[in-house]
Amino acid sequence: MTEKVEITVNGEPTTADVEPRLLLAHYLRDVVGLKATNIGCDTTSCGACTVLLDGESVKSCTVLAVQADRQSVTTMEGLSPDSEHLHPVAAAFRAEHGLQCGFCTPGMVMATVGLLSENPKPTEREVREGLEGNLCRCTGYHNIVRAVLAAAGRDPREAEDKPAELAAPGFSTGSSE
Repeated sequence: MTEKVEITVNGEPTTADVEPRLLLAHYLRDVVGLKATNIGCDTTSCGACTVLLDGESVKSCTVLAVQADRQSVTTMEGLSPDSEHLHPVAAAFRAEHGLQCGFCTPGMVMATVGLLSENPKPTEREVREGLEGNLCRCTGYHNIVRAVLAAAGRDPREAEDKPAELAAPGFSTGSSE
């Protein structure tokens, strides 16, 4: 048994008959053919599959495609028309070296777009807390935080000028200060 879904993806209408259990992440990758939405864990732990659903940052590995019916999804591909015209957040990640292997980058960028839509001028702590559901196994987060601050129009050196309150999103340094 299948259900028909109509989902606007990156401004383009899409329609497909899907199994009711099909995850939005798999719809985007396998049905629509957009590969930037990465699948890292299928349990909401890593955030590599983060997209915007009607403008809100969500992990697409926990949203069924049928739940997104008649809604709008924006993926990393939808932020920038090409590598010459990057979205400001993607440009900040490039400028501040907020990526290493690149696997988490689409999810980090999409989570950042969602964060900045809710809080356009976050502090370093707010950035770290806002991205705590997105994991990166390569960078140590420092340059990611710098990239988010830069995208918010803040001086990314703010992340260097004082000790980090959190070592990584969701993890404390163990310091009592």
